[in-house]
Amino acid sequence: AVRPEESGGGSVQAGGSLGLSCLIPSEYKYSLNCVGWFRQGPGEPREAVAATYSGSSQTSYADPVKGRFTISYDNAKSIVYLQMNSLKPEDTAVYYCAAEGPMFCSTWALAYDYSQWGPGTQVTVSS
Repeated sequence: AVRPEESGGGSVQAGGSLGLSCLIPSEYKYSLNCVGWFRQGPGEPREAVAATYSGSSQTSYADPVKGRFTISYDNAKSIVYLQMNSLKPEDTAVYYCAAEGPMFCSTWALAYDYSQWGPGTQVTVSS
């Protein structure tokens, strides 16, 4: 299976914004399985950031990013976006898009519940 593909990472100063995109393979386009964003900082375990699924307005966020990050799903383009505002140095990490997660995002924060992962994109926030 073709895997998801992230784009949009880069470097920004604290307080700035970045937008990430994840192209979802066409075979998963109308799936009710969760699509999530995860991140992994240097020496840190992979952690969940946000999740949603196709055709739904339901979104889930980890506490550290609530109110600053927004996830959205463009069904027509099969792209999941992560808009990141008010970035902090602790947001520095490799960000991964994961598809084919739990149905209706029931256990969205569990990385092992996702079967398709993108290669990741680096986000660096300087103070």
